[in-house]
Amino acid sequence: MFEKMKFEKLFFTPLLRFQLENHAVLNAEIMQECQRMRADSSGVSKSNFGGWHSKGNLFDSDAVCIGKVRDAAREAVIDATRNVTKRVDPELLRLRLFAWMNSNPPGSYNAPHTHPMAHWSGVYYVKQPEVEKEQSGQIELLDPRSDLPNWRILGGPAFRPKRRIRPESGELIIFPSYLSHWVYPNESREDRVTIAFNATFRKPLKKV
Repeated sequence: MFEKMKFEKLFFTPLLRFQLENHAVLNAEIMQECQRMRADSSGVSKSNFGGWHSKGNLFDSDAVCIGKVRDAAREAVIDATRNVTKRVDPELLRLRLFAWMNSNPPGSYNAPHTHPMAHWSGVYYVKQPEVEKEQSGQIELLDPRSDLPNWRILGGPAFRPKRRIRPESGELIIFPSYLSHWVYPNESREDRVTIAFNATFRKPLKKV
């Protein structure tokens, strides 16, 4: 019937997941740094309800363990960008990373939000406690398109209204910063600790 067919994927939303090497040792070091930071600062209130959110840019820290996460975040952002475009070499652009640490005790959660003015947002999972309820500590990403209810009867993954995942300790995830997301309440008996960050590209400085 058809001589040929062309197929395109339009307006897709990428989600990338990376597993860091030797993360058990790294995470133990980060947990010690988290305890030190919490002793020095009461933190700030952002999207977190009941949890602790560090002040300032965490990636400005001189701590070796934080520097390793910063380097991993930079590499992941470059890889993610190369996966979505071949027209720009991301390493030729200026890249700013801004990060913070979250410590979410039992019952705490993060309300739905986005990260305006950035290109990518990411989360590195330092401590993800074992849970009895599957939703505990999951991050939920919400479909940014609003006019899709009729399409969802077809059951295609690309048209579902949300995507929930529960990353493991040592996992780093990246998604576009415009994507609304939130984190389910921590229903374990331990703190859930993450490092979140935004990545923003700028044009390179002109040579004088």
